[in-house]
Amino acid sequence: MQEQFKFTTGVLGYPIAFVLVLWIVFWFEIRFHVNLNSHGIYPKKVSGLQGVLFSPFIHSGIKHLYSNTIPLFVLSTALFYFYRPIAWKVLFYGILLSGFLTWSIGRPSYHIGASGLIYVLVSFTFFKGILAKHYRLIALSLLIIFLYGSMVWYTMPIEKGISWEGHLSGLITGLLFAFIFRKEIAKPKKYVWEHKDFNEDDDPFLKHFDADGNFVALEEPVSEPENEVETNMNNTSEKEGSPTFRYVFKENKD
Repeated sequence: MQEQFKFTTGVLGYPIAFVLVLWIVFWFEIRFHVNLNSHGIYPKKVSGLQGVLFSPFIHSGIKHLYSNTIPLFVLSTALFYFYRPIAWKVLFYGILLSGFLTWSIGRPSYHIGASGLIYVLVSFTFFKGILAKHYRLIALSLLIIFLYGSMVWYTMPIEKGISWEGHLSGLITGLLFAFIFRKEIAKPKKYVWEHKDFNEDDDPFLKHFDADGNFVALEEPVSEPENEVETNMNNTSEKEGSPTFRYVFKENKD
């Protein structure tokens, strides 16, 4: 629980590496004049099952790749930050399950691109935050809907040339994962002031503010007077220039 929401290099490193692989594959196609579209998902054909693994890394053009790059990076970063213990499971099994569903329900055409995985991440992040019933994760869910909520329309056949079957498969897969991993992630560690038994009067920082939120300078506590005894070396009356020793002691009240 204490490791939840802890930033590590993998939070940015893994998403960057994943996105970089997509661009390297696209560069390979351009550099060597290779068309990898035939390695995408082709529904209801055994040979088309290879696309379950390969299709997320294949794109039809620079516009297609660019439109998937930013949301994939943002969503995978959020996944590794907020749900790090299950991040790899969501990614790997999300690719497999959404790809297989696309193979099962898709039209007889090659389905390529990482958009199916993007829909997995959008769906999982949204529904997982709602099911967690924790305000920070709910806030993340609302942010995801604000940024990518309009994507839901592309789970229907409203535009020619777009694999709405892949989008719908990703949406279903993310929802399913939100239920499967519902209890696998502990809620974020609460701060001191979030606990029910927290008393503001006991907090040294909050004591500096009144009920209206104004800063108040606290009076320094008055220390108990110390008893002092002075004596000179010869136990005689103090004279100018004679050495003087000062002893300080506190009364033992135990």
